[in-house]
Amino acid sequence: MSDVIGVIKEKAKARVQRLVFPEAEDGRVLKACAQVASEGFATPFLIGDQAAIRGKASASGVALDGIEVRDPAHDEHVDAYVAELVKLRQHKGVDDAKARELLQDRKYFAAMMVHMGHADGCVTGATHPTAETIRPAVQVIGMQEGFKISSSYFLMLRGEGKLFFADSAFVIDPSPEELADIAIATHDSAKTYGVEPKVAMLSFSTKGSAKHEMVDKVTQATALVKERRDDIVVDGELQFDAAYMEKVGAKKAPGSPVAGKANVFIFPNLDSGNICYKVAQRLGGYEAIGPIIQGLQKPMNDLSRGCSAEDIVSVAAITAVQAQQ
Repeated sequence: MSDVIGVIKEKAKARVQRLVFPEAEDGRVLKACAQVASEGFATPFLIGDQAAIRGKASASGVALDGIEVRDPAHDEHVDAYVAELVKLRQHKGVDDAKARELLQDRKYFAAMMVHMGHADGCVTGATHPTAETIRPAVQVIGMQEGFKISSSYFLMLRGEGKLFFADSAFVIDPSPEELADIAIATHDSAKTYGVEPKVAMLSFSTKGSAKHEMVDKVTQATALVKERRDDIVVDGELQFDAAYMEKVGAKKAPGSPVAGKANVFIFPNLDSGNICYKVAQRLGGYEAIGPIIQGLQKPMNDLSRGCSAEDIVSVAAITAVQAQQ
């Protein structure tokens, strides 16, 4: 485990949050929840049939001491959840019957627990694709004021170094306005880790070295970030080497407050963001934690379906710290 995650766990312990895990019959999730409860940095809830979950835990050799199980089929709050979901989604044709049906989906039930204040955050995605995590998160928990989209970042760790890559998992081809949302959200996310963010808006061009509509998108997004938040140290458009390497930055973008010093990297589309985080992970020796969802009113985070129990614990620690904000 990275020392950085250890620090995040200690931060989470300062004000323990309640986290809900919908995929309660997955052995990795059970093992992770037992570790979270044992380490005491969050209080885990599992969603599903009580007997089935405890049977799976027993077969897996996992003790569920101190972990509460909530069953959507028999939960005392389900009527209140139904009424609230109808209120939230009636403009999309959701009536009482449809709301009850949706809430049998554990991800919707978990999202409603967070929305209603019965949990502070959610960790899911170990057995479901990202789209099935994002849908209930956006429909039930909703967006932060001022944001039009939810997005994601990866926390890239090597030694004591922390880099933030966004968006590397969700938004395929953001508009300039959406790219600005991603940059602002990732800046604010980075600050929760105790770093001073320096945000690089990445491109295949640095300061007009190439002309193309894809470059224009990045320069427009950079201007929007500056217009909306004058407290953010941001620059673009920058090539990755100019953003990351001091000598290259001084040559290609002299006088830039970001070039050669960046620790937050905003990619122009999902192609570049996803490819680059995997290259850094597989060839560069970085540990990639995420994707961590941002832009929501309360945290509901996605896991890779190939995640380990330790990965789930790491995302749980980050989710707990997000929920403190």
